[in-house]
Amino acid sequence: MKSGFLEKLVSRLDRVEPGEVQQILTRLIREKGFLEKVFEALHEGVIILDAHGTIGFLNHAACQFFGLEPQRAVGDKLSSQVRGLDWDNLAKPGRSISRDLEVFYPESRFLNFYLAPITDNGSEAENLGYVMLVRDVTSTRAEAEETLESERLNALTLLAAGVAHEIGNPLNSLDIHLQLLGRKFRKLAPADRAPLEDSLATAREEIQRLDTILKQFLHAVRPTAPQRERHDLHALLHQTLHLLEPELSSRHIAVQLELAEGLPAAMIDPGQFQQVFYNLIRNAYQALPATDGRITVSTHCNDYEYRIAIEDNGSGISPELMGAIFEPYRSTKASGSGLGLLIVRRIVRQHGGEIELDSEVHRGTRVTIHLPRSDRTVRLLATPAIEL
Repeated sequence: MKSGFLEKLVSRLDRVEPGEVQQILTRLIREKGFLEKVFEALHEGVIILDAHGTIGFLNHAACQFFGLEPQRAVGDKLSSQVRGLDWDNLAKPGRSISRDLEVFYPESRFLNFYLAPITDNGSEAENLGYVMLVRDVTSTRAEAEETLESERLNALTLLAAGVAHEIGNPLNSLDIHLQLLGRKFRKLAPADRAPLEDSLATAREEIQRLDTILKQFLHAVRPTAPQRERHDLHALLHQTLHLLEPELSSRHIAVQLELAEGLPAAMIDPGQFQQVFYNLIRNAYQALPATDGRITVSTHCNDYEYRIAIEDNGSGISPELMGAIFEPYRSTKASGSGLGLLIVRRIVRQHGGEIELDSEVHRGTRVTIHLPRSDRTVRLLATPAIEL
């Protein structure tokens, strides 16, 4: 219907035949019902508002996005029905706006809405109301985040190759020179040689450990499939604690073990999971206070998954950093690279599992690894709220 049609119709009612009035009203009802059916068929939300932000119509998709009931919403202010939207700041006469927003109820989503004024073609100054179109962009944002993470991991792989070259060569050189020193030590008297040989053996062991860590790091960041074999998770934990024992002893840190009895062997890549445990335990003790620091390592198993938890009573992670904790170069430590947790999550996910963080500032952090007992080829997702 053209603008002003109803006003013209009312002014001419005394000159219109009753039968013609009936035809006009039937036409109005038919066209109104057709437009409503069109709007209801859309997957995008449609909200029609007057110039003051009062809802005149909203379709089913809009109700689902914001958790609204049509009977209560129609006739009420949009800002009253959708908390957090300030109508006075949104509605600008003659101007259209597009904004993103996050909705927490009835389910967590990311939405984009386009708000455009409805004007009378015959009078540019008259604002008849607004139309709001709402789109669900949750999946689009998730795809963008996955693409960004993939690009970060590719950049990290290139960085790892450079690190391997720059660190690997000096390590090889050091090993060669230590072998030469060892040959010269054999020419010394036994009394003079013994203490030097102990120091030499320690130095060579540390170089070997650095080389092993470097290889594990490279293996972790490269997109290679895990070389799985049935292995004892508890044995890996004990081996990792043995590697970290000098550092733990120097800080007088006791590790409490709460290990499940009879834990069945898991199909894992032992080298990769040793790197997982190494990074998590090392992160835990580096966050501990100077005194009274403690680390608790616990394991649990049910019919579906293994759960390995590493908990500390350290400094914790702030809410601001928790949102970016898996990003490269984000770390709670001044000298940290922020790569450890990124590598840990990648390894765990390659094994079909997931990692969960629970932290409170000045209270500590708990990291839980959820590892499925069998391979999962699919993951059941929640049913979409939008009806197709």
